[in-house]
Amino acid sequence: MKIRFAVFFTCLIFVFPVQTNAQVTRPDALVEFRAGNFERAVQICLDEIAENPNNLESHVVITWSLIALNRYDEALRFARAGRAISRYDVRITQVLGEIAFFQGRNIEALRYFQEYINLAPEGPRIQLVYYFVGEIYIRLGMFRHADIALSTAVHRVPNNAMWWSRLGYARENAGDLLAAITAYERALAINSQLTDARRGLDRSRQALAGR
Repeated sequence: MKIRFAVFFTCLIFVFPVQTNAQVTRPDALVEFRAGNFERAVQICLDEIAENPNNLESHVVITWSLIALNRYDEALRFARAGRAISRYDVRITQVLGEIAFFQGRNIEALRYFQEYINLAPEGPRIQLVYYFVGEIYIRLGMFRHADIALSTAVHRVPNNAMWWSRLGYARENAGDLLAAITAYERALAINSQLTDARRGLDRSRQALAGR
């Protein structure tokens, strides 16, 4: 009886092979993305999308990875495909705005970012969205609008020296020199080597002294 059971069990191994960790563990595109292995993340996502064209997570991660690689046209193709899968996925909405930003389509970018703010006012990338909105308003010469957006960004991420410097620039160009000086000084307190903030601070002080 014991021999029969042993033979039966052996047969089961061949019919239903025991899966090892190597067999069941699939590569994780998000892990690769977070590790900075963007090309690897792209390839994993491409394989997953080939297997399942409606895999929303793969479309999200591949767009993040392609943006990190500055491959915006490709990122746009997958972002649009992701939006077709899930119209109101806020991650796709945000990357569509980011791609439009980097491609210089400012009004379109603003539309996507505003949609993100409306859908996810406490979303995981809300601070980045406000930063991009501020940069777009700087591009458009709407410096007080930029002040509001960038002030919101640094309120949420108070230790980003570059964002403080951009806030100082917006305030400087809006003519609010005292507030610009405050922002530039905050940027330099975080990173004393930030050249743009140092130059902005000097300009603002000189302009204020000349009034």
